[in-house]
Amino acid sequence: MDWSPYFPAYVTPKSPGTSPADGIQAETANRQLVKPVTVADVGCGFGGLLVALSPLLPDELILGLEIRAQVHAFTHSRIIALRAQDASTSVLPTSQTSTSTSNYQNISSLRANTMKFLPNLFPRASLSKLFLCFPDPHFKARKHKARIVSPTLVAEYAYVMREGGWVYVITDVRDLYDWIRACFDGTEVTEQDDDDHGNRKPRAKDVRRELWEEVAEEERERDPCMRAVREETEEGRKVQRNGGDKFAACWRRRGNPEWPLAITED
Repeated sequence: MDWSPYFPAYVTPKSPGTSPADGIQAETANRQLVKPVTVADVGCGFGGLLVALSPLLPDELILGLEIRAQVHAFTHSRIIALRAQDASTSVLPTSQTSTSTSNYQNISSLRANTMKFLPNLFPRASLSKLFLCFPDPHFKARKHKARIVSPTLVAEYAYVMREGGWVYVITDVRDLYDWIRACFDGTEVTEQDDDDHGNRKPRAKDVRRELWEEVAEEERERDPCMRAVREETEEGRKVQRNGGDKFAACWRRRGNPEWPLAITED
């Protein structure tokens, strides 16, 4: 994926003496970023969280992913306008290992279907943070397959997350929150039974929890990104105005399990 149009301030400068005659490979090499994208906001909406994360994570490149064309167009225009407030921010950082440019050069957005193309966008073990804020609950059972968190997608998130990376989740729908917890905690709702009062209740099937571990509440609340998740998204502000509840959790990527020792025959 060529990220240079999305983060122009972080494009590697052309080498002295490079000419068009050097061919496509030289041109491609000159368009590489000085650092990779390491933070993603899935379903970034109108970009409220992206704008809040830019000063919180100044040394990270942050990409918002949005499937709705008009919403993405607004977010893209918003980022361009914020960058244009100070023309000096287009200067490339002097160090390739550190340092941040200010004024929102480290954020961008892309229109994409995350459910289909996430592994095509990010290499394996490349992301340190992934945000899933107020996803569509898709209440009807036949639409659950369209939820942005599912047992299958949790495995894909694990593919792009580096060891120790965090996934941030927040929603105002309790049923969806329970569903997300079941997916990340390694349990899958397979059928329903009646409780003692005749109400339907889910039965969970235990599976091995190899991919994720939940971050303790005390550690989670110390993270400054958690405040942004609660307060800076447009949907979160609407929930707060209406006096609704917010259900938040974080999961940390576990290390890959070791392969079992090969059994040799005598």
